Amino acid sequence: MIRNLEVSRDIAADPMTVWSAVSDITRMGEWSTECHACNWQEGHDGPVVGAVFDGENRNGEAQWTTQGVVTASEPGVSFHFDAVSRDFVFAKWGYDFEAIDGGTRVTEVWEDLRPEAALARSVAISGVEDRAAFNKAGMETTLERIAAAVES
Repeated sequence: MIRNLEVSRDIAADPMTVWSAVSDITRMGEWSTECHACNWQEGHDGPVVGAVFDGENRNGEAQWTTQGVVTASEPGVSFHFDAVSRDFVFAKWGYDFEAIDGGTRVTEVWEDLRPEAALARSVAISGVEDRAAFNKAGMETTLERIAAAVES
């Protein structure tokens, strides 16, 4: 079973522009295929380490909420967060930004931390059997949509 993925895309915009769009989690619903809305929890209003947000997710008829806790946030360089459910970190997500000629190479990363014993429950909640394949396709679409948003 695949537990780690990286997907990269070159985007014709500078690293700060791309980072600003990605780290504004209230925009995540514009480009994610699974997370349709994110909002900062009370007391948090921006992408700083330790900030917490709620992510509203759906896949077909399945809907669920998780929390994100920002673990890295360096303007123009990185934005990472832990995905949490019931105080358990079940995945790590992140975006790294590298200046290249003509723009930014954005690399989205995912690490699956679910124990074997939790996989069946995860499938029951999300309806996703092959999480790695599902996330890879979603990551490609997410980066495509981010590019469309910041390049226009």
